[in-house]
Amino acid sequence: MQKILADLKAGKIAPVYFLHGGEPYFIDKISDFIEDKLLNEGEKAFNQMVLYGKEIQAQQVIDACMQFPMMASHRVVIVKEAQEMRSLKDLEGYIEKPCPTAILCICYKHKKLDSRTKFGKAIAKNAVLFESKKMYDNQLPGYVSSAIKARKRLIDAQSANLIAEYTGSDLSTLHNELEKLYLVIPSGGAITMDVVQKQIGISKDYNVFELQSAIAARNSIKAFRIAMYFQDNPKKNPMIKVVATLYRFFSKVWVVAQNGGMNDQVLGKQIGVYNSFFMKEYRLAAQNYSADNIEGIFQVLKEYDLKSKGVDNRSFPDNQLMVELVARVMG
Repeated sequence: MQKILADLKAGKIAPVYFLHGGEPYFIDKISDFIEDKLLNEGEKAFNQMVLYGKEIQAQQVIDACMQFPMMASHRVVIVKEAQEMRSLKDLEGYIEKPCPTAILCICYKHKKLDSRTKFGKAIAKNAVLFESKKMYDNQLPGYVSSAIKARKRLIDAQSANLIAEYTGSDLSTLHNELEKLYLVIPSGGAITMDVVQKQIGISKDYNVFELQSAIAARNSIKAFRIAMYFQDNPKKNPMIKVVATLYRFFSKVWVVAQNGGMNDQVLGKQIGVYNSFFMKEYRLAAQNYSADNIEGIFQVLKEYDLKSKGVDNRSFPDNQLMVELVARVMG
């Protein structure tokens, strides 16, 4: 992504961009730059079109690209939600011989282009092809640290992990939360746990990260106290997010339990944990929960994930199930 943006800023512009993959955030970053920066406001009125895949046919896209630009060097045509465009493959002929005075950006979200097809091969040969890959959960803390470093701030591993756990893998949400931190921490400053908790709105003592730690240590008093707080504040701590976090946690605990003899560095790399502080927690949980326990926990989490979505849960809203969930997990 950075290379494409750098080339665009430097004026190295290709006639066709095809942006695809499971992570919409990076696709939006590139298409937003093309939409906002390639033409000035006066040029956009006559030379820029934003089309939506569900509403258009291929010929409309071709016609928009083939029009001669008015008082500008290029026309810019952006096709959003191109995965919904039934006649997308009919653009093959245009992509093989694009108009030199047009810039076509095709945003193909939530799925990957099949490069084995004739259309896919034409794209690969004649367009700037960018795959926006979905971020794995174990990559998120490192991604948070890198994003903050790029904005010339510092952050410790524990704070980066808390942000990753709180926001999950939705990168748009994650970056929106990071912007709150950049507003209060100047360039060169450090983003601490206190800053994260205050600015993002995470309770210092009552958050899913603390719940995870309490469950790992089998500290039932602390775990149930947090669960009760979650029940009283369901909007800040939705069941579906808690279940997802615990599932990620116990997935790593399972790996640690099966490979306890490995040293922290090797094992941490395998589960995506690169800080000794967190490895202690995973090893503690692996000691406190047997393989049978963990298998049972996966079943419990699956059950409550369905309940949080309204399946087999006619009697209670999901916030009233939080204490019950923690009780079932801790056995």
